[in-house]
Order: sequence, then structure tokens, then C-alpha cells
Amino acid sequence: SVSHVCDFSRARVYLDKNYKSQEQFTALGCCYFIHESLKNIQQFDFKAKKFRKVVGKEVCSDALPSAAMLEKEKFPQDYFPECKWSRKGFIRTRWALADCAFDLVNIHLFHDASNLVAWEKSPSVYSGTRQKALGFVLDRITDQRFERLPHFIFGDFNFRLDSKQVIESLCSTASMQMVRSTDTNEVDKLIFRESDNDRKVVLQLEKKLFSYINQDVFRENNGTLLLEFDRELSVFKERLHELDISFPPSYPYSEDSSQGKQYMNTRCPSWCDRILMSASAKDLLVKPENEEKSITYDNIGPSVCMGDHKVQTSFMQIHSRMNTNQNSVCKHLCC
Repeated sequence: SVSHVCDFSRARVYLDKNYKSQEQFTALGCCYFIHESLKNIQQFDFKAKKFRKVVGKEVCSDALPSAAMLEKEKFPQDYFPECKWSRKGFIRTRWALADCAFDLVNIHLFHDASNLVAWEKSPSVYSGTRQKALGFVLDRITDQRFERLPHFIFGDFNFRLDSKQVIESLCSTASMQMVRSTDTNEVDKLIFRESDNDRKVVLQLEKKLFSYINQDVFRENNGTLLLEFDRELSVFKERLHELDISFPPSYPYSEDSSQGKQYMNTRCPSWCDRILMSASAKDLLVKPENEEKSITYDNIGPSVCMGDHKVQTSFMQIHSRMNTNQNSVCKHLCC
């Protein structure tokens, strides 16, 4: 059945808009819309350390650091020292649907500042920075301050394909030309040319340029041939799980409204935007009885301009033993 806006009688919206506070500003936003069919839902008060019934609609944007119903943190500056002003961090909220309690964590991890630096080694230095930051979040949301609960983590993880290895694969028969700056002698550009075929340029790589001759490789069969180079999550395979990816890389799409499927030539297309879960959260999922009730994990607007990131969405049902009228409750996550 199709739900309408009026069916969501309760909502909680959290928007971090205080850009003047550089020590705390993350620019993260969380919007939770609760369907009227969910009769028994509560949200955790992190200050009082107890759940409170969710009633009506509330928007919080001015005083997020002191808000009791969420936990917000920005990563320490030394996690990404080359970026003087970073907005990366996370927001956690905690919910109880009948007897089923879990955390929802909105996250934003560090980007690749330079394609050239990312290419230098495998895995890249940026991959290590993201690993450290994600480990920080997982440790934080499972520490001793509060009861450890199943958790769903979603947002822009900025996970990138292993740049060095994916370029070696894409340009396996090409020769590389290294162009250096006349002033600093630092590498400014890498040009990969075919050995024959008039030495056609296959790939041109600069700090903020990734111009590959054939973008179709990232779209054909949803780019699944390149998933072997998507390795950043493997470090956390004991702590985080993900549904099977069956959508193309979510970034960096053209922001031209007429080019909904086109990637920008700025970065190597990658699955940056994800929805992950702990093992205990995965255990909550109801195994689908039929296709109509199937679990979905996909993007929104595959042919429509959505900005430089495609929004990821997941529809799932989770167990709720105390709900006598239904053996599950539905949850729809977007990041």
C-alpha cells in the first residue's frame, strides 16, 4: 500500500545549522517520520537515560550540542590535519519500537583531498583516515556509558575504490606519463595512453580530475565488476554488515539537471553512500516471505539529477515480539 504524508503523524527533525561554531558544526541533518501504524514507539533521552514516548512533531536546529534526545560529535581535528576546517562527525539517536530497541547513526567521514595522493599507495592514506574515524564511532556507540544495542549506521562514508589498483586495472595496457610542476617539481598530472591506436588518452589524473575514456564501465551491470576494489569495509567485517549492493557507484554525479546518469570527471566513481548495520541489527531483520515484502537496498532517482550524490534507501522489516497485531514493524532508511 502507498503511504501519504498525512499518515506520518509524528516526526523528529535534527539539523546542525550552527556554522559559526567551528568546534562543533557538522552540517548533518536527520529527519525521522513515523507512520501512524506504529502505536508504541519511544525515543531515548541521553541525559535522563530513559525512553520517552514520541508524540507530535519536533524540529531541533539551534541547540543540538545540548539536545537530550541525540548524541552529536565531531571528529578531532588531528584525524584530518590537512583540512583546517572539517565538518565530519556523527549524530546518534536511539529508538524503541515495542520491545525492539536500536540506534540510528548518521555519519559523514573524510573525503579524498587529492586523486594523486590517493593513487600513491594501496590502500590510500585517506582510507586509513576513514578507518580510524569509523572505528572511533563504533567504539563510541558501544562504550560503557549506555546499554549496547543493535545499530544501523548510514550516510556519506566517503568509501572509495582502491585508487591505485583500480587504475592499474582500467589502464592495464596503457603507458603512463608523469607531468611535474615547473615550480615545485611535484607531480601535477598523470596521463595514461594506449600503446597503439594513435596513443589515445585513456585516463587523465590530477588533484581534482579523474577523466576516464569510458564511463560506461561504472554503469554497466551496476558497476559490479569494480566491487572487488571496494575494500574499505572489509576491515570491519566482524563489526558491520551490509545488504548486497545492486546499484551503481553513488558519487560523483553531474549536477547538470539534464545529466542524471552522468558522472563528473572529478573523482573515480565510488560507492560512498551506504547503509550498514551491526550483526545484532541484521538479526532483527525479518526474512521476507515473498517478493512484496522483500528487503530492498537501492538508490533513489537513478536517471534523475539528485546532486553529486545519489541517495541510498533501504526498506526492511524488523521483529517486534510484543506487537500482537503484527509480527514486524517496517523501517525505511535513506542516506
